[in-house]
Amino acid sequence: MRINDVLLLNNNYEPLNVCTLMRAVALMLKGKVEILHRNGHVIRTSSKDFDAPSVIRLRYYVKRPMPVLRLSKHSVLARDAYTCQYCGVSSRDLTIDHIIPRRMGGGHNWENVVACCRRCNLRKGDKRPKHVNMRLLRRPKRPHYVPFIPLPTYMRADGRADWTPYLPVFSEFRCRNDSR
Repeated sequence: MRINDVLLLNNNYEPLNVCTLMRAVALMLKGKVEILHRNGHVIRTSSKDFDAPSVIRLRYYVKRPMPVLRLSKHSVLARDAYTCQYCGVSSRDLTIDHIIPRRMGGGHNWENVVACCRRCNLRKGDKRPKHVNMRLLRRPKRPHYVPFIPLPTYMRADGRADWTPYLPVFSEFRCRNDSR
């Protein structure tokens, strides 16, 4: 997370979004939000100085539909904690791999897609893991949580001490994130 990122909460303290510092200041000046935490920096204007926010809360409730967790490369990488599910290497330069290749009838679903480093992806090719003596570290499954903020953003936000009290706790997710 960048220092300019601000966690935006709904009126009921539910995380809605991560916005830029400029957007947060605009909401503050319009009187639409209250500051819950400051990041320690000062914003200077021609007329006054004020502390930069880190967490803000809307003064009114915004009704949002329940989000749908889409199967995407970023969601799969976040679910697998940016770790290759064959060799265990952690990296930001990962691809996704279909455990059972699509040409063999494997579907494009949460249970058949894992994060994979390029070396393991080339080694496996379009074969099943058992045919090339490869094993999965963990069986993939659909995440049980659906945060309002995007999953990769949640992963990055989970490490910020001032944001943690406002983020929902997903034990299956947090324990991997703490081990980094």
